[in-house]
Amino acid sequence: MTTPELSFVLYGTPGWGSALTEAALVWCDQPYRVEDVTGFTEPGPARDRLLAINPLAQVPTLVLPDGAVMTESAAIGLWLADRVPALGLAPLPDHPSRPQFLRWLVWFAAAIYPTFTYGDHPELWAAGDTETLRNATHARREDLWRWFETQVSEAGPWCLGETFSLLDIYVAVMTRWRPRRRWFAEHCPRLTRIALAADAVPKIAPV
Repeated sequence: MTTPELSFVLYGTPGWGSALTEAALVWCDQPYRVEDVTGFTEPGPARDRLLAINPLAQVPTLVLPDGAVMTESAAIGLWLADRVPALGLAPLPDHPSRPQFLRWLVWFAAAIYPTFTYGDHPELWAAGDTETLRNATHARREDLWRWFETQVSEAGPWCLGETFSLLDIYVAVMTRWRPRRRWFAEHCPRLTRIALAADAVPKIAPV
């Protein structure tokens, strides 16, 4: 690994969205260290460390080697893909699959992710009957995944067909979140196939 001053620093928590960024860093052969901020949603030292670089207290938060700060896993993934295009984390700009890749990547961030933002802590967004909001976001998420199941190739093995990409990292990580792998195995066999295949990729399996 290169010297610390040339490394990325990833502020994250095991099992959270920072896993998306960590897997992308590993795929792109980028040196990094993890600053574990488990418990950052509550007042305390972990939250204070995160707030010091990101006043929005989000994970992932990535500090670049030059000290700049990036957030939003999709933006980070695209930036890393452009940094080392030969490693194929994303289709090149002139590739026929690029529009579909961008559509689905933004869909993960704009459609799926918000169901966790509002469903995990509904008390932050609604007064009174927060359980209704929680249940509605869970149901919406399942509907969205069922739709996406119809979009990916039956043949596979990846979201874009024969080529592994950042999309497959998203599927591998996000199918571990609610409604979790057992539900996906029953309702979304294509996505389950992709997730299991991505789990087995030696380069990112440890993440």
